[in-house]
Amino acid sequence: MFGAAVEDYLKSIYELSVRSERVTPSAVAQAQGVSVAAVTKMVRRLRELRLVRYERSTGIELTPAGRRVALEMIRHHRLIELYLKEALGYTWDCVDEEAEKLEHVISEELEERIDRMLGHPTHDPHGAPIPTKDGKIDTTRHPALIDLEPGQKARVRQVPDGDPARLRYLGTLGLYPDTPIELVGRDPFGGPLHLLVDGESRSIGEDLARSILVSPGDGTG
Repeated sequence: MFGAAVEDYLKSIYELSVRSERVTPSAVAQAQGVSVAAVTKMVRRLRELRLVRYERSTGIELTPAGRRVALEMIRHHRLIELYLKEALGYTWDCVDEEAEKLEHVISEELEERIDRMLGHPTHDPHGAPIPTKDGKIDTTRHPALIDLEPGQKARVRQVPDGDPARLRYLGTLGLYPDTPIELVGRDPFGGPLHLLVDGESRSIGEDLARSILVSPGDGTG
């Protein structure tokens, strides 16, 4: 309807808004891999289309119309990712790039068929919530793995999906969504965290631990 470039920007703005209260042009530029000047030009266009609001003090905000478009693209993307993995045998590190290509061209009928075939899933292969057809999405904010205390149990909820090499590494550690974990301890001065991942001993760095979202509890539910 609006073109792939507009849809990509709206999706990025939404995803940034989930992580930060204020979405800046520089943050959008980094997410899109473009210059701040290019973002400024696009934001001007999005404002004309009444898809975003922008003030320096509050940052870039989606209008209700912009949010609907963003969530539709996110729904397409995450359903396609899950379909590629579950139906076509793609590994979880390869689905993001393919979904980026297909999310703009998938028809509503195909989207509905994929959703029905998968049993109306609620999360993609990386644990990210899939918006419903009517634009509702789970907005639960989960803490990061690094926020756990030694001896605390949890369950992996979501991992970052932008870097295939990182996903392959997470796979070697067994850190898939819904996997039970326990923080055993951490080395001082920024050293690694030591975990039990589904009962197996593993160690990861602080940066990686900041990017993994978990659901604290007993690790069994």
